[in-house]
Parts: sequence; structure tokens; C-alpha cells
Amino acid sequence: MPDAIVVGAGPNGLAAAVTLARAGLSVQVYERNETIGGGSRTAELTLPGFHHDICSAVHPMALASGFFRRFGLDRRIDLIVPELSYAHPLDHGRAGLAWRDIDRTAADLGRDGAAWKQLFGPLAARADEVAQFTGSQLLQAPRHPITVARFGLRALEQGSPAWNLRFRDATAPAMVSGIAAHSIRPMPSLATAGAALALGAHAHARGWAIPRGGSQSIVEALADDLRAHGGEIITGTEVRTLGELPVSRAVLFDVSARALGRIAGSRLPAGYLRALERFRYGNAVAKVDFALSGPVPWANADAREAGTLHVGGTREEIAAAEAAVAAGRHSDNPYVLVAQPSTFDDTRAPAGKHVLWAYTHVPRDSGIDQTEAITRQIERFAPGFRDLILGTSSLTARDMENHNPNYVGGDIAAGAPSLAQLAVRPVLSNDPWRTPASGVYLCSSSTPPGPGVHGLAGAYAARSALRHEFGITRLPQLAPRED
Repeated sequence: MPDAIVVGAGPNGLAAAVTLARAGLSVQVYERNETIGGGSRTAELTLPGFHHDICSAVHPMALASGFFRRFGLDRRIDLIVPELSYAHPLDHGRAGLAWRDIDRTAADLGRDGAAWKQLFGPLAARADEVAQFTGSQLLQAPRHPITVARFGLRALEQGSPAWNLRFRDATAPAMVSGIAAHSIRPMPSLATAGAALALGAHAHARGWAIPRGGSQSIVEALADDLRAHGGEIITGTEVRTLGELPVSRAVLFDVSARALGRIAGSRLPAGYLRALERFRYGNAVAKVDFALSGPVPWANADAREAGTLHVGGTREEIAAAEAAVAAGRHSDNPYVLVAQPSTFDDTRAPAGKHVLWAYTHVPRDSGIDQTEAITRQIERFAPGFRDLILGTSSLTARDMENHNPNYVGGDIAAGAPSLAQLAVRPVLSNDPWRTPASGVYLCSSSTPPGPGVHGLAGAYAARSALRHEFGITRLPQLAPRED
């Protein structure tokens, strides 16, 4: 019988399993799909030889997450870090360009360059402290109060109607809104501003990494380490109730808050179950993958060197698109998040060909295919794009949930990342990963620090289980063996 069981083999579940196994425990992981990875899988979705990331594609937290840094992810896999973290195309061939070099970025922004450096420079210079703050519980006393204060003051500005006061032109505010829109929330708000500041700081610090071979390489590195330390992964097995699992001292669930209530129902007190029922899910994404005969012909030549692009036009256009989604409508002028990994990774497509990853935001539970809407918006900034398309694969919001039940209604954050729900996720507690049921823990993005491929929710849940179930208070070493 195992000491601990983890249900769900996404990045958080595997991070929990690795942490437990490194502490000397016997660990079993159960995964409903035939392949591991959850939102970090890579597959041939369109045509043979074209390898697409099923959900996550570019990883700002791969080099910033405290868990991945302790795990030594950058020493286990090849993380490609483009010099141009992201680009923001605008009409008439213009674009905002966020280089890792913040001075180069500021120079491109002309008279808004100084304002950009004042906004992001102090945070990028202390990116590790930003990562520690944003990658922990909001209710926790901050380790770096000065950095938190700087972050908070900037969030108050960019999360309020004062968000344009520091800028004089249109490009810089559009760039901020492009990264803020990752949160799938109406803007301006404190939650969208916080997302923009954290992601923007990492763009100018260690950069936004692209794993060679696809996002699957991240979960394979975690799985390899787990197996090397005695762990077992059982795929193709869906866990519907706690009674289906072998006896163990701890069970950690990398599932949504709603699924935890369904699986562990009778073991959980009524008050906790009601809290899980009150947990709100946000709006959704609809995704399209493209197989292309050549690189995307962005009107702005520099944009062709970006790993990520925020496609949606001006700040006002992006805010309007997100407001439409929040009101339950599909935008006629949608925000589209684009990644072009094959620009940097020649393993993704046949020679001379390319893959393109794209999603847009839609109302929760939408069943409407967004292939044409996404294609039309990319074509706006890359004339001739449509002519390059060899094949497509589309997932509606409903398809996203069918692929991964943690994405309730297509919500890839596993719970709306509002400011309130980042603090109370899914309940108000100084140990939100530990449930009232003995030995039962929640380790998904429905717990702090919330969405993203960072492994932190799993690591925090494992830390709690080690302390409470096994009396282990010292965290195990996670670095590669050669260290």
C-alpha cells in the first residue's frame, strides 16, 4: 500500500508526487487519461509531424517558479528563451516589442520609454521577490514588503481608471493590456493589473521560456524524477470516489474544487462542501492550432521573432473585447493570444513548415468554434496568413472541459482569478490545501497561488501533507542527482 496517492498527473499533481517521493514516501499517481500532463501535453493535432501544445505553450514561470528552480528544471530540459518575450501588433505595421532588455524596449517606445522603465524596471530588477510574492498565499505576511509595496502601488494605478495617466502614446498601454488579458477578466481591475505586472516583470528578467519538444517535456521531466525515486504512475484510470483508492495516509487531488466535492463528498463536512459549491469559475478559452506552410507573415518584421504575441489592437479594443466576454457575449473583435514555438524549436514541424498556437476568450460553456474569428484577427496584422494554412484543430470551451475536467466550462484557471478568489481559494484558511477530511488535500490551481504552470500548488499541498500526516517538517532536496 502506498504512503500517499495523488489523483491527477498535471504539473501540480506531479510536483506534489515528486516532493512526497523525494521525502522517502511510496507514491502512486492516478491519471484518467492515457497520457500524463493535463494542460501541459503535446500531440499531433492537425497533420503528421506537426506537434502542438494542447493547452500551455509558453512558460513565464518555468524559470521563475520557486518549485521549478529547486527542481532544476532548466538543467533537465532545454528551455529556449527568445530575446523578444512578446510582441503586440498594431495596425499599419506598428508593434509594441517587449525585449528581455528593458532598455531596448524603452528605446523602441520613444517618449513612453521612460514611463515603461519606471513601471516595470523596479519589478524586473527584483523579479525573484515578485515571484515569491505572487507565487504564495495572498494572506501570508510578505517576505519582501518593499517589493510588495512597489507592486501594489503599480497595481492600484494599472487596475483603475488612472491606468493611462503615465503614458502619452497608444503602444505602451496596449502592451500592458495585452499581458493583463491573460487573466480573462474585465479591465481595468486589480486582478488584471497584477497579472500584467507579474508577467511583465518576468518578461524583462529571465524571459518567457519555450520548452524544446513541447510542454510535454516539462511533465516528462517530473515523471522521470518521480519514477527514479520509486513513484508509480497509473494512467487510464478515473477516480470517481475515495473508496476506489487503496488505503493510504494521504490523498492529494489535482482536480477542480467542484470535483473534490463530488469525489470526497461524504468525507467532507457540510460547511466545507458549501464553500466548494460557492467557488466561482471564470470565463473560458476556445483554442485553435494551425499547421502552416511557412512562418506567419506579420506586417511588423520584428514581431516574427517573438515567442508570444498579443493580438487584439489597442488598449481600448482589448478592454472592449474582454468586457463583451464578461457580459456573456462573443466579441466581434476578439483578443487572441498567439504562440509560435516552431520559430525557435525545429522539433515541432517538418522542415520549412510551422505550427501556430492560438486561443481567444469566450463565455463559459461556449460551444461555438472560433477558427474563423481567430484566423480573421491574425490576418488583420499578418496579411496572407490565411493562405499558409495546411490544417487546423479547434477546441471550443466545452471541448476544453471534455479534454480536462479541471477546466470547468472551459475555464483554464480552474476558478475565476479575481482578487477575492486569489485570497480565498477555495476557502479562507492559512493552509487552504488541507481539507477538513483527515489525510485529504487539494493541490490544483483551485488553490493558491492559482493558475499557471508553476507546480507550486502541488508543492505547497505536499509540504502540508508531509507535516501533518508524516511529521516531516524539513523539505526534501529536489535538485537533479548530479548536484
